[in-house]
Order: sequence, then C-alpha cells, then structure tokens
Amino acid sequence: MDSTGDSEKQPYQRLLPPHDPPLRVIIVGAGLGGCAAAVAMHHHGHEVVAVLDKVRSFNRLGDSLGLGENAYKLLARWGCNITEIQSIGNQAPTMKIRRWHDGKVLAEQPLMDMAGYIGHRGDYHDIFLKWVRERGIPIRMGCDVVAYADSDPCPSLTLASGETLAADVIVACDGIKSLARHLVLGARDDPVSSGYACFRAYFKPSDEMRADPARNALLGEDSVNFWIGPDTHVVQNTLRGGREFNWILTHKDDGDVPESWFQPGNMDEVRRLVSDVDPAIREAIKSTEKCLDWKICYRKPLPTWVSPRSHRIALLGDSCHAHLPTSAQGASQAVESAGVLAVCLSLVGRRDEVKVATRAYEKLRFPRTRVSQTHGEDLRDRWHNVLKNVDGIVEIDPEMVKIKNRPLYAFDAEQDAREKWQQVSQVVRAEFSNGRIEPLIEATGV
Repeated sequence: MDSTGDSEKQPYQRLLPPHDPPLRVIIVGAGLGGCAAAVAMHHHGHEVVAVLDKVRSFNRLGDSLGLGENAYKLLARWGCNITEIQSIGNQAPTMKIRRWHDGKVLAEQPLMDMAGYIGHRGDYHDIFLKWVRERGIPIRMGCDVVAYADSDPCPSLTLASGETLAADVIVACDGIKSLARHLVLGARDDPVSSGYACFRAYFKPSDEMRADPARNALLGEDSVNFWIGPDTHVVQNTLRGGREFNWILTHKDDGDVPESWFQPGNMDEVRRLVSDVDPAIREAIKSTEKCLDWKICYRKPLPTWVSPRSHRIALLGDSCHAHLPTSAQGASQAVESAGVLAVCLSLVGRRDEVKVATRAYEKLRFPRTRVSQTHGEDLRDRWHNVLKNVDGIVEIDPEMVKIKNRPLYAFDAEQDAREKWQQVSQVVRAEFSNGRIEPLIEATGV
C-alpha cells in the first residue's frame, strides 16, 4: 500500500497563498473532519482563523474507526506524518467474514479492502488535533455557535458568549446536528430510523478474560472478524496485540432513542441477540460489563451543502454526507471533502468568486460521497440477506459477502477537482447568471 505519497518523494512544502491577503476561514467542529479541513486549508495557503468546538475538553469517545488509502495520500501531501496513525492501527493483514452460528469462514480478504488501518477513534482524534496545533492553528474550546449571519461578502457566527466572528468562508464540520445544516436547508430535517441499531463496546480485557479459553480465542494478536446472519452482524476488532478489544453488534431496531454516543446499552438484550452466535465470540460479548446503544438514523441526501444567500457557509463531513458504519469510509470521505474545498477556494482568482468555489465543491463531492454511502448500504444488505432461508451446508460464493471498497482507494480527490474545475466552474457561473442554482438532488429524493 502506497499511502505515504508525496511526503517520501520530497520535503514537505506548504503552498503559497493564492490570494493576497489569504482567504480567512473559520471551521466549526474540531472532530476528524474539522481537523482535516484545518490542515487542508493551511496546506493550500488559506488562513484558518480558528477551529471552534462547543465542548470544553475532548474525551476518548467512540471505538473503532478506519482510514483508507484515499485519505492517507491527501494527509501525507499536506505534511502529516501518517505513520503516527498507521502505528496505532490494527496490524492484521487480513479480515475474515464468518457464518453467524459456527464461525465458518465465508471469505477472507486484505484488511486494506475495508478501511485501511483500524484504530480507536479517540487515538486518531488526538493525532489529528496534534497536526492542527503543529501548524499554529488556534483550537478554541467551549465555543458553542448559536447563530449564523449568511452575509456577503463576510458571513459571521455568534457564540453563546455573545462574541461574533466573521471570515471569508465558514466551514461547518460539526456533524449531523449542525446548526449550519438548518441554515443551508432553510428548515429542520429530523432523522428517520434506519430500522437498525448498534450495541458497541471497547475495553481492555482483564487477566481473567485472558486466562479463560471460552473468551480468549481472539486475544492472541491483532485481528478483525465479522459474523454475518439474517438481519444482524457482529464486528470484532482486537488491537495492540490483544490489549484492547472492540465489538459492534448491528441488529434490527425501530426504537426512537436519539442518536447519541452516551446512551447506555442493555447487556441482557445483547446476550439474547448473541445466544446462537459462534462460541468463539459469544462468551467474550456475553461477559462484557457494559456497552453503548447507538441508533442508526437515516437522512436523505441533501439538495445543497452551501448557504443560500452568501454561498460562503459550507457543510463538510457528517453534517452533509454521513455514512453507515458498514461503509468504513465516513472519516476518509471527510478528508477528501476537505481537500476538494481547499482546492476549489484556491482556483478562484478573486475574492468575490468564493461562491463559485463553494458551489463547485458541492457538485464535485456529491456524486463521490453517494457512491461511498451506497457501498455501505449494499454491504449491509448483502450481509443481512445472504444467509436467509439457506440451508447451513450450502456453500456461499465469497463474492456475495466481500467488502468492495478497494476501487475507492485509487481516487485522488484533489487531482479530480483540478481536472474537472473548468467544466464544473463554468456550470456554476452559468447557474449564477441564470439566477438558479440547480439542487444536487431533488428535495424528495432518496
């Protein structure tokens, strides 16, 4: 895997500012997408005024997360030492997709075909934050955005403290509940249940668990396994040679609990759901002390990612293209979007053409993120249906259950943006001239 890209070929050099003075950018949200946006903007010569986040301190939230080669090549180009990520990710060469009840291997493929190196989201986040700070970009905590002013040529936001900040561009990377999302759409878009939920757990195995043959089958080394069955699947991820253990159980669920990383899960329900799964993973799950319950909600693709008046407030990452867990591409696609937005802003010659850049950005990114999103939907459906009404002795074609993300990795989002810039920017200028920005998709589309 060639994931180090430009950084191995020549010393890193930040690009010269394409505008004088540089475009000023405010980023809302200091998660992985916000950090990627800050690093990308800095690399392309723009001035990141600040990265704002409403929390007062970061905790080690979440569990496993993967980054693909499509993200690594951009991060390396921006001067990030990606070996810092790779060294803490799962080192297993392959992943195994297994039959639910007995663990029979239905397919085995390189781990890179799914999500590259899989690690703990909190550990990855710490490294992304470090990359932002190394560039002297201010990260301001406890900054809760309560209002936006969609003004041209200088949009602004207001914090709960009463402070107002303005810039040439505001990039909202603060997730599916982003206030900017409401501004862009002109209305609230409440989530709809996908019909599925995940019980999730991440912990350090105890000495007792390590010594128990019924629970330690997957603790000897880094490994990634999936058990698939009708309408359900389990993901297991062992990190740091068995010192950390993660499982995720996806199952049918029509509950209305709001999306949250803090909702406690019901371990009695978990034990019921895994009562007939392969013993190699069953006892490790059943003996877990606690877990989280994450309801997977669905949101239709947005007709626009950019504010309607100034066209200078743009959405990025989960705020506009959230992915299912089975896509294993959510963070990687946020990195791609960061690079494309930064490139588009660099390609407009005048400050009054920022709106051309943001509208070109959404047109370039929408088809790509839809492909990535539908990969996750397709995989979930294949896993949950391939064993329905099938005799246990019937052989399953491995291609029916394999993860098919590999074609996504060769893509260079920045190069693609440059190659398509002239055509896409002409379309955007024509739309402005005609007084109508064409929606990315009809508002009722799915």
